[in-house]
Amino acid sequence: MRIIAKKALRDFWELHPDSEQALKAWFKDVSDAAWESFHDVREAFNRASAVGSDRIVFRIRGNHYRLIVRINYEFSIIYIKFIGTHAEYDEVDAATIDHY
Repeated sequence: MRIIAKKALRDFWELHPDSEQALKAWFKDVSDAAWESFHDVREAFNRASAVGSDRIVFRIRGNHYRLIVRINYEFSIIYIKFIGTHAEYDEVDAATIDHY
């Protein structure tokens, strides 16, 4: 999968250094994936949640952080839409946020 906006992840881990290794591991795992559906995502990340028709929420570093992405399965592209603390996540609408 091709991930758009790795800079968003890097900017986040610079503010929250304890998230760096978890986000790097997520990035590597997802970059190596070839997902064709949400079912494939759930096989790799069993705690990922679907929101709306094309958004996925990942729990990062034991649910300290939340990552929202939009996936275009046809073109194997993942767009970072939001990364934040659990408290920040509670303040956004995961189905519509377009932060990055």
